[in-house]
Amino acid sequence: MDKILEQTLLFDFYGELLTEHQKEVYEYFVIEDLSLGEIAAEMGISRQGVHDLIKRCNQTLKGYEEKLHLVEKFLAIREKVEKINELLDTYSDEDAEKLIGNIRKISGEIIEEL
Repeated sequence: MDKILEQTLLFDFYGELLTEHQKEVYEYFVIEDLSLGEIAAEMGISRQGVHDLIKRCNQTLKGYEEKLHLVEKFLAIREKVEKINELLDTYSDEDAEKLIGNIRKISGEIIEEL
């Protein structure tokens, strides 16, 4: 998995478990894509301090994932829903259009709930 995508997913799932300071710095880095220097200037800390904090946050978030596996489960479910949609794309029986619509609606709801 792409490192940025992994960091974003970990933050989405476990970010609320970080302290407010950690959350703010990590969000600047991962979500807003600010450089270490930009974050350091914004937060009034050293560039090295930002680097160390981001590294600790990464380790903390990965530790939560190792214990809870929420991101792993999310990706597995999303993959299954995508397979359902692929199967529906190849099915063309006119009598089943309503069924296809209902299944698409349900699969969309599953994705939204995740």
